[in-house]
Amino acid sequence: MELSEAFKVALQSLWANKMRTVLTIVGVVIGIAAVIAVVTLVQGANMWVITKIAHKGSNTLTVTRTPQVILTPDEYLKANKRKNLTYSDFEYLQRTCTLCKTIGAQLSSTGTVISGKQYSNNTDINGWTASMEQISDLKVVQGRPLTQMDDELGTHDIVVGYDIVENLLPNMDPIGQELRVDGEVYTVVGVGKKEGAIFGQSQDNYVDMPLSTYLHTHGEHQSVTISATASTAGGALENAIDQVRALLRARRHDMPGVEDDFTISTNDTFISIFHEITSTFATVIIGIASISLVVGGVVIMNIMLVSVTERTREIGIRKALGARQNDVMVQFLFESGVMALIGGIIGVALGITIGKTVTLLIGFPSAIAFWAVALALFVSASVGIFFGVYPARKAAMLDPIVALRAEL
Repeated sequence: MELSEAFKVALQSLWANKMRTVLTIVGVVIGIAAVIAVVTLVQGANMWVITKIAHKGSNTLTVTRTPQVILTPDEYLKANKRKNLTYSDFEYLQRTCTLCKTIGAQLSSTGTVISGKQYSNNTDINGWTASMEQISDLKVVQGRPLTQMDDELGTHDIVVGYDIVENLLPNMDPIGQELRVDGEVYTVVGVGKKEGAIFGQSQDNYVDMPLSTYLHTHGEHQSVTISATASTAGGALENAIDQVRALLRARRHDMPGVEDDFTISTNDTFISIFHEITSTFATVIIGIASISLVVGGVVIMNIMLVSVTERTREIGIRKALGARQNDVMVQFLFESGVMALIGGIIGVALGITIGKTVTLLIGFPSAIAFWAVALALFVSASVGIFFGVYPARKAAMLDPIVALRAEL
């Protein structure tokens, strides 16, 4: 039998039993849809993180009191015994770090912003030095950014996100307007570029003020985050990290042989940690989805065995007319493979739809991974063929005389 004819016969057989075909491929559809949906979301999240961090440059380092990601209770307890990084630590590095091209510091919290009778809850309140706007790649599209003079004088000038303008200062020029932030009155001097929402969280609900002002109004009990950029020359970032580490260890009196009581991270650190988290999540979901594929494969094998029994007389007639064992086996393998492949195609479409729906509903980024689509289709067809081997072999081994005696 030619492959084209085997494929045609397989489609005719599946179409003749549409409801049974649909019920048979449900397991494959669920498994493939779950895998594609997860890969689509993970791929989108990874691309978003890489893009966002790429905007900040590959030559940025961040110094924090505790690691950005803590995975165990022991790490948490150990990290929280460390001394705070202070504003004076930042000033010290600003004076002594010769390999730091730009250096800045920031503190953050959440608070309430009020304008008349309108207010905004859970707004990010950022106190930072003027240099942080360059390091963080903040784009001010209206008015002006914060300046070093603002930090030196401790002014009550602020730069706000688009959500603040849209919700609290609609239909008016925001520049020069006064807002009450955590009980203090501030004047809007700039508006940041609209960033939209990500992971269901708006990126435009923020207020930026001079760090010196933040320390005065919110206290100095928090640990400062220090960020710096190095030259783009090869090895410059590593040299800057070494210098910052040496300077801080000396300033904080870390004994030789004792690990740092602070953490220095780079953009690559954030990317690798995020990839590790998303990869672990994807592995777990794919593992669970694989169970569905196995179940789907078992169902396919069971239905194919039923099909062999139902079509015993047909097999006998074909063999009597000269069909070889290989012809019969290829026909049934094609049927099981095509059945699973159809399930894979439906699963891919469903998985992509789920991923894009999540993006529309909560803003979680998604991106179609074509390698995953191709792999999913290959795996689904392989599952069908693998679990179809036994029924196909059973059909091929039937004695034609016994098969022809089968009752109609």
